[in-house]
Formats: sequence, structure tokens, C-alpha cells
Amino acid sequence: MTKGVNVRKNIIFILLALAIALIFNAISIPQSIAQAGEATLTRAGQTAMAVLIFALILWMTEALPFHITGLLGVFMMALFNVDSFKAVVKAGFGNDIIVFFIGVLILSAYITRSGLGKRISMFILSKTGNNTYFIILGFLLVGAILSMWVTDMAVAAMLMPLGKSILEEEKVVPLKSNFGKALMIACAWGPIVGGIGTPAGCGPNPLAIGFLKDMAGVNLNFLDWMIFGVPSALLLLLPTWGILLLFFKPEMKKLSKTKEQLREEYLKLPKMNLEEKKTVVIFLLTVALWLTSPLFERWLGIGIPISMPVLLTSSLFFFPGVSKIKWKEIEPDISWSGIILVVSGISLGMMLYNSGAAMWLSVVLLGQIGGIHPFIQIFAIVFIVSLLKIAFSSNTVTATIIIPIIIALAQSLGLDPLSITLPAALTSSLAFILVTSTPTNVIPYSAGYFSIKDMAKAGAVLTVISSVIIAATIYVIGILTHIY
Repeated sequence: MTKGVNVRKNIIFILLALAIALIFNAISIPQSIAQAGEATLTRAGQTAMAVLIFALILWMTEALPFHITGLLGVFMMALFNVDSFKAVVKAGFGNDIIVFFIGVLILSAYITRSGLGKRISMFILSKTGNNTYFIILGFLLVGAILSMWVTDMAVAAMLMPLGKSILEEEKVVPLKSNFGKALMIACAWGPIVGGIGTPAGCGPNPLAIGFLKDMAGVNLNFLDWMIFGVPSALLLLLPTWGILLLFFKPEMKKLSKTKEQLREEYLKLPKMNLEEKKTVVIFLLTVALWLTSPLFERWLGIGIPISMPVLLTSSLFFFPGVSKIKWKEIEPDISWSGIILVVSGISLGMMLYNSGAAMWLSVVLLGQIGGIHPFIQIFAIVFIVSLLKIAFSSNTVTATIIIPIIIALAQSLGLDPLSITLPAALTSSLAFILVTSTPTNVIPYSAGYFSIKDMAKAGAVLTVISSVIIAATIYVIGILTHIY
């Protein structure tokens, strides 16, 4: 059987499953049937059965991968209002943030595998020219922009080979070249800076959103986070560039290649293939749904957390005829260790909070900040979290431990939880000092062009500067949004 026939057959199965489910959901079941002894088939129960029928048909026909069918079933349970999305997910996954993390990792894998990430990187490089100062800025810029939507670790993995190829062409000596040090560290710091911009950027962001919801009853949507995250990320870019040039002033002002040659290399790239175009469409759809979720909530009358849109869009890749890249190919790109860390982190954080330990620690460690000016409060939180990251050596672990303590502190002091939790959440992923704090640092470090000491000495200065910038940004935006 030809591939085209298989695609058509699977599309027919999907449409048939959907039609049967909708018909079953629409029919009026007589009371004599709906009432069976003490048991009653409610309207929600009938809808749940309709979704189950949809899933059973797809599982039996294998029109979609089994696990993708399962994810779509979860989406449909919420869409048809059997229960809220969070409640449906919690019944199986424990927390909807896990679904968000999986969806973002799938999206990241397709952007990398399709070649779209490399194309964007090459485009930026073609614009920076052969000036080494601006090449470093270009790497920071593309890293920041991409990591707002793709996990920062994946962005570092895209940039590192591109930067390494430039250094090899220039015959740069590892560990001895300032240009090599600055460029490779930029491959890490660009994604780290951009990662604070949106909830999709890195693991601590959705963790913080989940903790705020479960512990403080505060619902942060995608746009709410961006209001604070994007300005903070953009304002950090130039200081980050300045620190790199200050500590690692390139020994060469220009590459051996001319600006025109770099531009020609980009122009010689093959035209965007169908795989890349489809990835762009699904990526833009994901972003659009994230940004317009409040509108759809009012229209559909259901809650739409940040995990719900990406569950749908990441599933679209596996629909018949959509992508040639199959699950088995992207499965190695999914950070299962990261998923386990997030799952366990949520459990540990909730237990820290529920047991009262977070409240006790918050009073012991930070109980004295209640009476000081809000800006000093924010700066103290940001700076303390930055220093604690050195001890915890992991962004996710830092968020797991710190966020519940900060929320408990806000409650004990009678503060708006967002007022001090947001600064802590944004800072949890700013791993400028230690290479071991995040895989985003480890990937460029593995190229061998800079030492742990190189990153630490520049990162210590950047940490102080970033603390001031983030504190000032959050304070100003907080005043405008009436948090302070």
C-alpha cells in the first residue's frame, strides 16, 4: 500500500472517529437507560464516553501514535467541558505543567530537526557581518529570541555547532582566544537571558506558575508572564554583551570572511522546505493561542491554562500527512530526565509548602524584609536567589526549593504573592556563574573554548548587574500594573 493511500486512510479514520463521537455526544439518551439502579449517566458522563469512543477508534486503527491519541483525548475532555483542563490532567499526570513541558519539548525538537532553527541562526549571522563584536551580539540576540519560544537548552544546542564552525574556520585556539571564550559563552547566555521572557523558555518558569496556582490561587497566563519577562530579557541583552567584551575582548576585529561572503552563505541555503514551512505554521499557531487564550476562555466558557494550547499544537505534527519526522526520530530529543526532575520538583515543593516547612524557612531566612521599601525587597530576593543558585547547582532545583518559600513568605507578611515570587521565578533560571547550573551552559562548555573559571568571573559581575536590572524592571512594571 502506498504512503499516500495510508495517509488518506488515516485521515478518514480520524474524521470517522470524530463524527461517531459527536453523534454519540449529541443523541438524547432515554432516562430509563441513563438511570441504572443507583447509577446515573450524567451529561458530563455521556461526553466523557464520546471522547473515549473517539480515542478507542484511533487506538484500534492506529491512525495516530497511541500516546498522541491519549493526549488528544485529554484535550477533548477539557474542550467539551467534562471538567476543567487542570482537573483532567491532574487525574492522570498529577499536574498540568508536566503536559506543558512535554508539549514545548516536542515543539523544540521539530524546530531543530526541520532545520528551521539553523536557518534563523544563519539569517542573524548574515546580518551581523564579519565584525567579531557584532557576531557576539548576534549570537546573544538570536539565542534570546529563540529561547523565548524554544527551551533554552535546545537553542544552545543549535548555536554551539554554528559558533564552533566559525572558530574552527578562523583557526582559533581553544582556551587561549578571547573571541572563542566570548562567542561560546554567548551561546549559553543568550538563551539563558531569553529564557526568562516567556513561560516556554525554561523549566523554572512553568514550575513557578504551577506553584502560584496551587499555593496562592494566583492564575498567571502566558501574556501575564511576558509583561514582566520580555522587558527584563531585552534590558539584559546589552549589559550581557558589554560584560563579554569587557572580560573577553576579541583579539581580532574581523573574521577572515567578508560580510558579503557570510551573506552569500546564507543565500546559498536551500529554499525553505515544506517541513520547515509546516513547523513555522504550527509554531505561530502555538504562540497565537498562547497570546489569545483569554479571548477563547470567554468565548468557550472554559479555563485555558498555558499547557492546553501546546498540547493541541504539538499533537498536530503527528497527524497524517503533516510531518515526515516521526515520533521515533524526535524521541531522543525529548529530555525525559528533565520531565522527571519537574515531576519530582513539583512534589517536593508542594510537600515543603504543605508541611509548613516553607513558612518556617521563609520567616527564618527572609522574615526581616517585610518593612523595607518594595524595590529593596525585590533586589534582596533577586540577589539572594542568585547566590543560592551556586549552592543548588540546578535551575529547576532552585525553583523547587525557593518558590514555595517565597510564596509562604508573601502570605506571612501579607504581601501580594506576585510581588516577590515573580522576581524569584525570573532569577531562578539566570545561571551566569556556574557551568553546572544548567545543561544550557554545559553544551557550549563541552566545545572546550572556555573554562569554568572564565564563566564564573564574568558571570559573578553579570549576576550583580542583572539583579539591579530585574529588580528595577519588575518594580516599575509592578507599579504600572498595581502590584506595588
